[in-house]
Amino acid sequence: MIDIKVPTVGESISEVTLVKWLKKEGDYVNRDEVLCELESEKATFELNAEQAGTLHIVAPEGATLNIGDLACSIDETAAKPAGAEASAPAPAPKAESPKKDEKPSAPVAEAPKSDVKATPVAQAIMSDKQVKPTEVKGTGSKGRIMKHDVLEAISNPGRKGGDAAFTREERREKMSNLRKTVSRRLVEAKNSTAMLTTFNEVDMTRIMDIRKQYKDTFKEQHGVNLGFMSFFTKACCTALQEWPAVNAYIDGDAILYHDYCDISIAVSAPKGLVVPVIRNAESMSMADIENKVVELAKKARDNKLSPDEMAGGTFTITNGGVFGSLMSTPILNIPQSAILGMHKIQDRPVAINGKVEIRPMMYLAVSYDHRIIDGRESVGFLVRVKELLENPELMLFGRDPMKILLETP
Repeated sequence: MIDIKVPTVGESISEVTLVKWLKKEGDYVNRDEVLCELESEKATFELNAEQAGTLHIVAPEGATLNIGDLACSIDETAAKPAGAEASAPAPAPKAESPKKDEKPSAPVAEAPKSDVKATPVAQAIMSDKQVKPTEVKGTGSKGRIMKHDVLEAISNPGRKGGDAAFTREERREKMSNLRKTVSRRLVEAKNSTAMLTTFNEVDMTRIMDIRKQYKDTFKEQHGVNLGFMSFFTKACCTALQEWPAVNAYIDGDAILYHDYCDISIAVSAPKGLVVPVIRNAESMSMADIENKVVELAKKARDNKLSPDEMAGGTFTITNGGVFGSLMSTPILNIPQSAILGMHKIQDRPVAINGKVEIRPMMYLAVSYDHRIIDGRESVGFLVRVKELLENPELMLFGRDPMKILLETP
């Protein structure tokens, strides 16, 4: 019998929650097969079978386990059941060739299958209004959808006809370790820092033109889309190196400055907000950044991020614009001292050379810890980010090419 215990998943992690068993008691499992999902305060990870054998579950779903606790055991002496290996799919029967003097029949188009019947009038209204049959509760014979059923569904979207508009139901769910950690860190950020926020707006015309002009070439050469995140990451890295206090944080009685830019990217995952880190982003190309963002976002969606991929970080970028946010005040990702909030791109009238033009504008917000970052530094940092985004060619040099040419400061 082999004991499968909770492994060490990080220096600061002492307990995990057993979220879900993917195998049942008594199942025969193969070596390295995933047995269950465990969740720490930082990430979700899997527990694999160390040997093939019969599974004996010890810890139930929802249990809180310490590192080293027994989760299950495997009887490696158990015989492998006869049906353990998936049988190969049977070959499809060959179509019979038509007999001599017999013409092959024309293929008959199958009507789309539907378990829901509707009157012709109701069907016409659903087709015109693009209402799915599953969104309508039929009140006719044998559940047949009538005209008034469709009209009721259109008048009350999201509620099937005949259903109660309001309920008094409640449900209680155990807070996950990840959500507990997020809650604790957010309260700690509010209570332990002198957090302020400064705002600005950026004209996204040049970036959108560049993406439109070069997106196909960029995709062909690098295999990844040219998104907004690489522009913002590069702009922040340049500005962070010019305003080092924004890339630093308080460590006890000292200030810890960083000569590198480890950019944390806030990602909405199925179980909550996670913040994986792009290491040494200042030395990465646009394509490298886009590839890393795609990799980390996919791992976040699949709950595959490791604690090491979320540890550290010197500055955070969060994009509320993907959810439609026009303006917000992002909260610090402690122990970091600053965070940049991106928002929705919206066409707005702006004054350009004395004339009103419609431009794609985005509000930017930088929340910062006033204990270490002064107003001059926070505003200067954000203005520099704005300048780089509105003139993307400056990111290639870090400052105006003409100033480099003329050797002026």
